[in-house]
Amino acid sequence: QVQLVESGGGLVQAGGSLRLSCVASGSIFSINAMGWHRQAPGKQRELVAVVNNGARGGSAVNVTDSVKGRFTISRDNAKNTVYLQMNNLKPEDTAVYYCNAVLMTRTVIDGGTMFRTADYWGQGTQVTVSP
Repeated sequence: QVQLVESGGGLVQAGGSLRLSCVASGSIFSINAMGWHRQAPGKQRELVAVVNNGARGGSAVNVTDSVKGRFTISRDNAKNTVYLQMNNLKPEDTAVYYCNAVLMTRTVIDGGTMFRTADYWGQGTQVTVSP
């Protein structure tokens, strides 16, 4: 079993800042990518930012254009945690923010070991930005 637990959402005035955190726990063998999506009322869920494993042990960051220069994503591999620092928030950033991870689990069953890669989601945290 894998759990993603988000924290850090809330209500803030336009121009303010919030920092979201997401911790992954469970039978995790490796994490391929961790990131954030958001869904505003009446809109489709959209990617905000993601950190992918890059070549030769590095990482690759992808940030959607609408938040570039305002949001920063970072990942602490030792803690299986991803952060989203959100600065200069705007009312249009109001949404439920979901943590997402693509990771491999390792499970021992009947003396054997099973590895499985799947997509996991957190329960979501509300971010509301007032004008």
